Amino acid sequence: MTFSNDKPIYIQMADRLMDEILADTYKDDDRIPSVREYSVLLEVNTNTAVKAYDELARANIIYNKRGLGYFVTPGAKKQILKERKRLFMKEQLPELFRQMKLLGITIDDIKAAYE
Repeated sequence: MTFSNDKPIYIQMADRLMDEILADTYKDDDRIPSVREYSVLLEVNTNTAVKAYDELARANIIYNKRGLGYFVTPGAKKQILKERKRLFMKEQLPELFRQMKLLGITIDDIKAAYE
């Protein structure tokens, strides 16, 4: 995985795991890779992966079964979708509309490009 400089690596790792949940790579109650497995896969320090998993556990996206590993919390996909939609509407959409206005792009232009 190539990491960007715009946010901490552990947040980018958490985002990637959430993307995988959204893509149905992991479903409700599925076991996800261990902290060590994920850190090796992404070539990051184990402590960074621990922070990502802690972040997801605090957000109730994953849960830990002692001795067995981490699993996807039932309803996590719905929760992630709801939060991502909220953030998109609050943060990205206003900037998109601003750029559209500056560039003279209409909704019809967007529809045509989408199709």
